[in-house]
Amino acid sequence: MAEFNTSILDKGNVSVINLKGYLDAHTAPTLENNFTQLIGNNRFNIVVNFNELAYISSAGLGVFMAYIEKIRENSGDIKLSNMSEKVYNIFDLLGFPLLYEIYKTEDEAVNKFTR
Repeated sequence: MAEFNTSILDKGNVSVINLKGYLDAHTAPTLENNFTQLIGNNRFNIVVNFNELAYISSAGLGVFMAYIEKIRENSGDIKLSNMSEKVYNIFDLLGFPLLYEIYKTEDEAVNKFTR
């Protein structure tokens, strides 16, 4: 089974979820739990760092769609950063850059919340 794990770091009023490995139907619940936990703690400014993500499937993409509305209802957002070209192309294919702000670096994404 492909390995996947996440870690959450708080940077001020922004929570950063770091993704590592393969995000697919088997591993998507891990990320769902992260979003559920953050929402439960009223943390709605979220940056997802894709730096160590090797692969994402449509099930993985579905997790973002499942939570974005709830987060935006609470005046928050999910910003994405550090995508490899391979991962970005999958997002691009599905029109995600129209729905999400995607940044080259985590700092850039975090700073967009503090302005």
